[in-house]
Amino acid sequence: MATNSTSEPTKDELKAAKKLLKAQEKMQLEAERARQRISKAALEVEREAGRTRMSGHERREQLINVSRHLFAEKGYEAVSVEEIAQWASVSKPVIYEHFGSKDGLYAVILDRETRELLNTVTTHLKPGHPRTMLEQAVYAFFTYIDQHPDGYRVLLKDAPAAKGAGAYSGLVNDIVDKCETVLADAFGRFGLPRKSAGIYARALVGSVALTGQWWEEERHISKEEITAQVVNFVWNGLTDLKANPTLTADKKLI
Repeated sequence: MATNSTSEPTKDELKAAKKLLKAQEKMQLEAERARQRISKAALEVEREAGRTRMSGHERREQLINVSRHLFAEKGYEAVSVEEIAQWASVSKPVIYEHFGSKDGLYAVILDRETRELLNTVTTHLKPGHPRTMLEQAVYAFFTYIDQHPDGYRVLLKDAPAAKGAGAYSGLVNDIVDKCETVLADAFGRFGLPRKSAGIYARALVGSVALTGQWWEEERHISKEEITAQVVNFVWNGLTDLKANPTLTADKKLI
């Protein structure tokens, strides 16, 4: 008698799966609460520092730090100039004096974080074997997320339409352009069509960027492990590229 290759999960298996899901949800909730406590503690430090006399440069940096914390936690629209002023222990005119408006302050933070991310990646890159350079670039990307979590969340969150909309997508596109140039040169050397470089550049950068968003929230594996996993996927996918790939399944079945 023929039997099905698949079977319904047992009660014990369902119970174990529910227990695992509940544990994961608890871990995520605890991580979010811990992050909020850290952000609030950082804001308290800035508020206390704001009560002391500062130079113009020091005050500007303090306002940027406070705003970055708030924008990272709440998003642009949910943060008011009054709230920034309160946490910085200054009056609203001080903020307008330094940045002109909330839009101006937000634009400064976006520009700073964009440059910080690009600088982190480029400074980690050293000439060498392509796989080594891939490891360097991916590791640098996760290093930025690890060292600048507030900045990364600001890049991901909502932005004013006139000032910062698409900041992260624009940054990703810049990285894609650089990656496409590198891949096109490599494809030319290995006899692969250079015109396909743009497709693979977007697949490569997109997979890393999405994994970065996931890791920023989860953080239950180390930076080294997530880098190794991403490089393993990307590198082994690139090492067996076909010059003229085709679908193996009948189109009617897709």
